[in-house]
Amino acid sequence: MTVLILSAAAPFILSFWPGLKFYRNIRALFISIFLIVVIFGSWDIFAAYRGHWYFNPEGVLDFRIVNLPLEELLFFVVIPFCCIFTWEAIKYLQGWFK
Repeated sequence: MTVLILSAAAPFILSFWPGLKFYRNIRALFISIFLIVVIFGSWDIFAAYRGHWYFNPEGVLDFRIVNLPLEELLFFVVIPFCCIFTWEAIKYLQGWFK
């Protein structure tokens, strides 16, 4: 959980950078993250159900949603957010060097 929080902290704070305008298309951001959660969350649920992998109880919290640990679901939100932020930040920085 700590890794997820640390991974999300800097991109979240920097996403409010005035020139970046990261949230100008918030609907697209939510749709992108939603699709990733649905697609890969379903895959995870199915794989765990089939026994292809499991979640070690010593490494995750007891709280589960659709039999997936909270950390696993947050992974599908935090990492795409970080990737989309990085993409937008690179596009923003490229404008500095033109």
